Amino acid sequence: MTQTQGVIRVENLGKKYTIGHSSNGGYATLRDRISETTRFLADALLHQKITTHTREEFWALKDISFEIQQGDRVGIIGRNGAGKSTLLKLLSRITEPTTGEIGIKGRVASLLEVGTGFHPELTGRENIYLNGAVLGMSKIEIKQKFDEIVAFAEVEKFLDTPVKRYSSGMYVRLAFAVAAHLEPEILIVDEVLAVGDAEFQKKCLGKMQDVSQQQGRTVLFVSHNMDAIQRLCSQCVLLERGQLVAQGDTPSIVAKYLSNHSYKASPNDWIDVSQASRLGTGEAWFLAVRYSSLNAEAGFQPYSNGPLELNLAIASDAIRTVGSLAVTLYTQSGTKLVNADIASLDRVIALRNGHNAIKLRIDKLFLNPGIYVLGLWLANISESDGNQALDYIEYAFDIEVVNLASQRFGMQETPDDGAVSCQFKILEESEVVR
Repeated sequence: MTQTQGVIRVENLGKKYTIGHSSNGGYATLRDRISETTRFLADALLHQKITTHTREEFWALKDISFEIQQGDRVGIIGRNGAGKSTLLKLLSRITEPTTGEIGIKGRVASLLEVGTGFHPELTGRENIYLNGAVLGMSKIEIKQKFDEIVAFAEVEKFLDTPVKRYSSGMYVRLAFAVAAHLEPEILIVDEVLAVGDAEFQKKCLGKMQDVSQQQGRTVLFVSHNMDAIQRLCSQCVLLERGQLVAQGDTPSIVAKYLSNHSYKASPNDWIDVSQASRLGTGEAWFLAVRYSSLNAEAGFQPYSNGPLELNLAIASDAIRTVGSLAVTLYTQSGTKLVNADIASLDRVIALRNGHNAIKLRIDKLFLNPGIYVLGLWLANISESDGNQALDYIEYAFDIEVVNLASQRFGMQETPDDGAVSCQFKILEESEVVR
């Protein structure tokens, strides 16, 4: 391989997995296994052809090539199954590539899954030293950073508790603090930050910006949160079905991703979101959405300064109380404009075990005519984990806000500029005296 010019250089990278299939669908009992083994031996003795199992090759990544320079903040984006996490595991040396080569200059710290690099039986204090040693830090170096790590993670009270007793939020706080503060040349962070509360996510983004801009270190960040990607990353890599389809400045790559990511939905129709790309624990989840402006003259499309009513079908695997349920509207570039969250009303919603129906109404939609993206959020609120997502669909579908005064409906030219409508008037007009 030629000498690496950037801190990360990837050439023709590929990762292949072999998937086994069985002709016996579903699970088998012990009796089934014994019978199957007996038949297998009998067929073998009689030289009969055995077709119980088949194997299939699956390329999680194929022919990926790119280069990253020191100090770059790179977002890796794509739909679920695009190969993002596989790429990070290859760069972190967790797994080896099937084809191609990777050249890396510098020490790598990665946070890919909750508890990565931690031993569950050890305390938080012991795991800080263990993780630092894995990263190649001396005991003196770790000790110098120790207080800063603990303060950032906010787990001082539980420092001498085995981490197996930590909540997922505490796990992530400590794991990120260790990865970010032990001065790696390259910091790799997967979507695991979504487990933490909103305040901690903001804190992590600030730390990653500081690591990159102030200390000149390289950051690779995977997220479905396009707002976070645009705030942190100067460049993006877009993956689709295991292949690199675009690389460049963040605004243009995010726009390309979003243009292929969602679809435009019609008012008064139930929109199935059960198969949408999502994050969360999966203990409760959105099934479908129906929206309307309640105005037949607008074709029930939402319009500037008009109402927007949403019916939400939600499933839950148990009786539970949620303190945060939100409908969010973004620009097509991923900027959050509207966030109608019951948490701001200081109320909770009780979900039954099974299917639930929730109706939410925005009284006045302060958006100019245009195409926007609707997202959905459902979360528990607890002292230990903060605002923990049960289900999070950032890009469910496109929604069009129309100009009600127009002779025909659809996105129209408007004298208002920007995304949000603004009602104002001139209070006084007089001659300017010079």
